[in-house]
Amino acid sequence: MRTLILIVCLLSTLETSAQPGKHPGKSLPTTLAVRTQLFDQEWVFLKDSVSGAEQPEYDDSGWRRLRLPHDWSIEDLPGQGSEAIVGPFSKTSVGATSTGYAVGGTGWYRKTFTLKSAYQAKNISIQFDGVYRNVDVWLNGHHLGYHAYGYTPFVFDLTPYLRPADQPNVLAVRVRNEGQNTRWYTGSGIYRHVWLTIAEPVHLAPWGIVITTPQVSSKAAQVQISTNVKNDQASAAQVTVQVSLQTSDGQFVKDIKKTVTLTDQAIVTQTLSIPQPTLWSVDTPYLYRATITIWQNNRKVDSLSSQFGIRTIHFDAQTGFTLNGRRILLKGGCVHHDNGPLGAVAIDRAEERKVELLKANGFNAVRSSHNPPSPAFLDACDRLGMLVIDEAFDMWERLKKPHDYHLDFDTWWERDLTAMIQRDRNHPSIILWSIGNEISERADSSGLVITKKMVSLVHKLDLTRPTTEAICSFWEHPGMQWDASAKAFALLDVGGYNYEWKHYESDHQQFPNRIMVGTETFAKEAFENWQQVEKHPYVIGDFVWTAMDYMGETAIGHSLMQPKSEKDSTTAVLPWPWFNAYCGDLDLIGTKKPQSYYRDVVWRNSPIQMAVHAPIPNGMKESVTNWGWPDEHQSWTWPGAEGKPLQVRVFTRSSRVQLLLNGHQIGDQTLPDSSIVAIFSVPYQPGTLEAVSLHNGQETGRVRLTTTSAAHHIRLTADRPTLKAGPDELAYISAEVVDAQENTVPTTETSLSFQVSGEGYLAAVGNGNPTDMASFQQPERKTYRGRCLAIIRPGETKGIIKVKASANGLQSAEITLVIH
Repeated sequence: MRTLILIVCLLSTLETSAQPGKHPGKSLPTTLAVRTQLFDQEWVFLKDSVSGAEQPEYDDSGWRRLRLPHDWSIEDLPGQGSEAIVGPFSKTSVGATSTGYAVGGTGWYRKTFTLKSAYQAKNISIQFDGVYRNVDVWLNGHHLGYHAYGYTPFVFDLTPYLRPADQPNVLAVRVRNEGQNTRWYTGSGIYRHVWLTIAEPVHLAPWGIVITTPQVSSKAAQVQISTNVKNDQASAAQVTVQVSLQTSDGQFVKDIKKTVTLTDQAIVTQTLSIPQPTLWSVDTPYLYRATITIWQNNRKVDSLSSQFGIRTIHFDAQTGFTLNGRRILLKGGCVHHDNGPLGAVAIDRAEERKVELLKANGFNAVRSSHNPPSPAFLDACDRLGMLVIDEAFDMWERLKKPHDYHLDFDTWWERDLTAMIQRDRNHPSIILWSIGNEISERADSSGLVITKKMVSLVHKLDLTRPTTEAICSFWEHPGMQWDASAKAFALLDVGGYNYEWKHYESDHQQFPNRIMVGTETFAKEAFENWQQVEKHPYVIGDFVWTAMDYMGETAIGHSLMQPKSEKDSTTAVLPWPWFNAYCGDLDLIGTKKPQSYYRDVVWRNSPIQMAVHAPIPNGMKESVTNWGWPDEHQSWTWPGAEGKPLQVRVFTRSSRVQLLLNGHQIGDQTLPDSSIVAIFSVPYQPGTLEAVSLHNGQETGRVRLTTTSAAHHIRLTADRPTLKAGPDELAYISAEVVDAQENTVPTTETSLSFQVSGEGYLAAVGNGNPTDMASFQQPERKTYRGRCLAIIRPGETKGIIKVKASANGLQSAEITLVIH
């Protein structure tokens, strides 16, 4: 396998310095500090399939005004109060269990703006980072185009249809999220950012900067920048391309210039050397900055800055995956693109927090299942040091749902795969391109042809990273034997195995050079999977399904009580009121779940953890799905279970476990090398349950669970008490019901009311309960196992935001956020 070298990362370096005006259309300012600006402000919206809304004279005065990004599927539906409609959920949802009973439909967006005369000779375009889905765009009644896929970016040139200076221009966008088109919650609408670019006739092409580092050592790194420069003038133009490099703190490193003559466009390649580079890694995600400036007739006509990292990656079956020459085991998790209570809305801080949560819980890698993520998510992975498998598609020509992307695949796959790679190839966090997930036709003649085309395109666009595909044999092609997938694996650089870890060793015997990665695995098989990763260098990592809970695929992670006399349930999904998959290491609001504590021990991040199973009624047994986890918790508060035996599981890699209750030893077990779980049966009595791990007689770890007292008051904690003014910021306020000793009371499920005042507003509320259907937008939410979450979004003004939470019978709490 070839050595794969870093590319640079294009981060969110394009900041708006000018705000589009209020409807019906205020002029954009004449002078822009940057050539690309955020175009999220002052849109109007209607959820309806009206006709004629593409025409500029259409009366939209009654439409709702909003700021993008926006997801209408997370908003409360009309008809609240009926048994069939709760918050954003409807029993008649076409998506049903797949979308978590959320509703799609058709929606329209419109925006009115004017341009000053200084812009009349400019090249003006609009970029959408993500719209779900089937979107048509018009400017002043002219159809600019259509885009089918809900996850890839697209650009339209506005220039030919713009009106003269100071006359209103009307953008109209129709979004159709109709039918059964997905297996999970997608959201609906313009759920990612929109950008307006105002450029000279000579300008940088969209995603036209490619930065690689062909040679890297501790002494020097060679940085190669290829710039796609376009010329929309009728005549040739002589231009100078200047590249300047800076350190992360803005210190000048080096620059270089090259002069070329353009007819229509050209790729200009320049190479610089950075002495003693600081390498990008998961522990030290150091980023440089490259600024590319285009000069024409001694005048600066275009300029863009891009942060990038320097690192090397290498894959082979003998040494595994190495980053900067050091073997890294991929501690991975799969995530969908939603942001919990916010729905699909891709606010920058929400995307960043998701990565922070994963890092804090031991993950060093993430798979974007099963579609390209937002730019903000990848930016966060670059800044925080999270490795990424960037995935393109969930299906190809064969359907998984009647109205899904298979209808568009033949027409759109090449454009969408190209857009993903061109947009994302400068991110140092990305180490693998995935061309598909559980593709039915993967090993058929038609699928092999598609695979060859896709792999060829990926390698044409990016020679520095390998391709993979997530392959399974359970459900995407019933009856196909596992060995039949060998033809598909042979076309890939790295073989993705979904739930197939038992084939690792036998496949290695047949294909000793095949590199393998667990692209999806069950949480309850984490130990077995990780043993394979640690034992075999050709198995480079393990990606659990999933790292975080998500809406849709309802209840695939459930545990179910049923009579002992019955066969174990084989039901994968459960109906209303389930809306959440509930299979994540973290719940919908980011709270750590029991399986995550187990994984801490599996990954050797913790010496010992303990979980207590909820009481099982007499005559009943527990049935747990493949993606599920037993109904156990980090709790020793079980009122009503006094004297009844509770199962206690202690997780440790040490050889011996002692269990104590209220200071008295009640258990002592020696673990075999093949297990990290000690199981005890303990009659419940309130107090303190304590587990101690030992190895060769020496204590290696200790964990305690203490019975809580009665609920006393509310405690509010902000993830960040100080934040910047602006719509891309959020504060996550954890609201917990605690006893007088400040312990969270896990048995409390009570409604908390939130009041927000000052320079911000309540963006969403939520909890981790997968069956608690309720509004995500009203200022009230029940606690689940003692806690819920409020998400606060600041405005544009400096000041303070006060958040107060109250509930019947509890002391209220208030917290102040500072906005600067």
